[in-house]
Amino acid sequence: MLREFKRPQKLMGNAFEITVVSDDENSANRHIDAAIDEIRRIEKLLTTFNDESQTNLINRNAGIMPVKVDGEIFDLIERSLRISKITDGYFDISYGGIDKSFWNFDKEMKELPNPDLIKQHLKLVNYQNIILDRENQTVFLKEKGMRIGFGGIGKGYAAEMAKQLLQNRGVNSGIVNASGDLTTWGTQANGKPWTVGIADPDNSRQPFSYMNITDMAVATSGNYEKFVVINGEKYSHTINPKTGMPVSGVKSVTVFCPNAEIADAMATPVSIMGIDAALNMVNQINHLECIIIDDKNNIYSSQNINLK
Repeated sequence: MLREFKRPQKLMGNAFEITVVSDDENSANRHIDAAIDEIRRIEKLLTTFNDESQTNLINRNAGIMPVKVDGEIFDLIERSLRISKITDGYFDISYGGIDKSFWNFDKEMKELPNPDLIKQHLKLVNYQNIILDRENQTVFLKEKGMRIGFGGIGKGYAAEMAKQLLQNRGVNSGIVNASGDLTTWGTQANGKPWTVGIADPDNSRQPFSYMNITDMAVATSGNYEKFVVINGEKYSHTINPKTGMPVSGVKSVTVFCPNAEIADAMATPVSIMGIDAALNMVNQINHLECIIIDDKNNIYSSQNINLK
């Protein structure tokens, strides 16, 4: 009899949960072990917390020389740059220069960072200064002090790769949930489609709507999970790479797409670029849909979404 086997696991600094549908507990556990190993492998590759990682090697050589990297990292950076082009730079992996130093979003943060300092650092944020050489498989950051980071795409990439690995191992149905960015395939053990709740920003325990999905990834970006309040104003942990400031005005964004990496990467620009521009962009991209809730609780959705 088919059952759902779930395992929560802290990975990439986030709460992941892997679900596989199987009729055998032992093989289900082996599949989940393999998926966790795959996510750990990707974490090693992408992390900026380990001096030896290729990401840090690229950052250390910014303005100095190109760095030869694994094909996998090269391809991920190339895809990231494509998303930067499509989103007009609202998605930008070179935001690394402004994230940690100014915005730590812990409770100690009592005032906004110095705008002049942010301006200086913003000069370093420009995806067009990430130079790729496919022939030599090298990555070069043109400006000294530039840094890349995969915070906006890494979880989705890991979820997508874990899903592919499970499918290759013959798992016909499952979910990889990377802390709210999740990808699904197949059906529940009872044969029904997976259902996903769209979080209500004012009450994240209580979804305001459910959607049936299968072979679909969902990514959510919201100001209700990580934020600081300074002078009565709520600042989300999503930073606009063009201003260096956190986003305000949008409470939550949910993006649907067959691919978890693209869903994850698109959630950030959709929450930053302004509602009209975001809907306009999403409506032009095949197989991409979104729901946006603004801070007055107005709900906007792209063309093909039917909220029940």
